[in-house]
Amino acid sequence: MNIWRSRPSVCPDHPQAWLDGQKERLKAHQVAAVLDALAPFVRADDDDDPVTACDRYLRNRLDQLDYQGAIQQGLPIGSGEIESAHRYIIQQRLKLPGAWWSPDHVKTMLALRLNRANHEWEAYWQRAEKEAAGTGQATVASL
Repeated sequence: MNIWRSRPSVCPDHPQAWLDGQKERLKAHQVAAVLDALAPFVRADDDDDPVTACDRYLRNRLDQLDYQGAIQQGLPIGSGEIESAHRYIIQQRLKLPGAWWSPDHVKTMLALRLNRANHEWEAYWQRAEKEAAGTGQATVASL
């Protein structure tokens, strides 16, 4: 979202530096500071305004913006890895020619594919075998 292109008054002198500063604030878990920087430029009467849309986006996701915590855990914070995984884990299997899935089976199939992609395949099947042995049933463990 390029908020300064349509609203140069947000950061007229050094837009990239301003944006980089906001990104660093988000990474440091300073969401309130980012919202404060946007506040003077939010147009309550214009939902399509880029600054207003950015403000709304952030406010609607406050519980999802702990980038500092994610970084400390070694988790990715960009969407590139997720979008890439979506293509090769989910879409590659769901979009096979002639394939169709019931909602109940999609969840199970995707859970198995995620276990495999996360290198948890063997651990999953070991848990499944233990659960099956405990119940006396030869069924796949619930996901």
